[in-house]
Amino acid sequence: MSNTICRPPAAGRLSLLAAALVLALATALAAGGPAPGDATLEADPIASPARNAVWRAIFARPATAPEPAADTAARIALGDALFHDVRLSGSGAVSCATCHEPERAFTDGRPKGQGLDGTTLARNVPGLYDLAWGASFLWDGRAPTLEAQARFPILAKEEMAGDFPTIVRRLGADADMASRIAASFPGSGGVTEDAILAALAAYVGSLASPETRFDRWIEGDEHALDDRERRGFDLFVGKGGCVSCHGGWRLTDDGFHDIGLPGEDDLGRDGRRQFKTPSLREVVHTAPYMHDGSIATLEEVVEHYTGGRIDRPSLAPTVVRDLVLTDDEKAALVAFLRALSSENPDHVGVKTVRQVAP
Repeated sequence: MSNTICRPPAAGRLSLLAAALVLALATALAAGGPAPGDATLEADPIASPARNAVWRAIFARPATAPEPAADTAARIALGDALFHDVRLSGSGAVSCATCHEPERAFTDGRPKGQGLDGTTLARNVPGLYDLAWGASFLWDGRAPTLEAQARFPILAKEEMAGDFPTIVRRLGADADMASRIAASFPGSGGVTEDAILAALAAYVGSLASPETRFDRWIEGDEHALDDRERRGFDLFVGKGGCVSCHGGWRLTDDGFHDIGLPGEDDLGRDGRRQFKTPSLREVVHTAPYMHDGSIATLEEVVEHYTGGRIDRPSLAPTVVRDLVLTDDEKAALVAFLRALSSENPDHVGVKTVRQVAP
């Protein structure tokens, strides 16, 4: 049984984004217009069709998903059932969906996750959309595959506190579940840890974020974004420098950065205060923000980057120093960020639907 998650190497994706940015610059200059990020663009986002065409290529959703052929509909449906199955927890009282609520874009709406017995966990619950394209998982990237991402919280004593001998015994005693697992993973030996994790990975890998007005604008619908939202887009890819970390259609570089948040207890990846760049897809539905849930609103996120952060030697070089935005610019940027979310607030009907062709 192969559990391989197909994805391009991180370095390759970053190189593609860098190349795309160079292409954007070259195209703009060749067209006789200003380069991306030029102040004149922020003043008039409609003035450069050639430049917009390049950005649209960069942010276009892919036509296909990096999905192994073995991830059949049956495996995805099995993973969905296991995702909501409390038998994966030691207490038999919580499931993956307890913290990753489909109605909240697979987050839980709390600053930090809630563990067993109501204890507060160390970090914010990350969303699960579009992870089939991811390079590593969890805020510190310690999970190299979707299978590993599922395994960590199942075994964590403060989260689900499960153990696989007990989980295998519980599920094996359920004739229907045992039959589904055997049918989905023929030759795997029936109910096994590997089969359970592979089914969960198949389900999570099937979660593609819903289409947004931003996607429709990228596809060529000039009326999908209003003037203020397009000004916000220009700030996003220009003066604000947001695109440096939130580039590409998933709006993340899958990298790890220190963005100047306070706090001394959680030092993140390798003790360097670096945390994974979250996708901005469905950002309206995933508040509060940051790895520690310390920022409640999108307006406060913008304030963080315009003077609210802590400047220190480890601050990511991609963070624009001394960024100053007017009130109108801040409002435009927030308006654009809101356009990155669907208008389906409860996400009913999209939680297991792949939005791109298999």
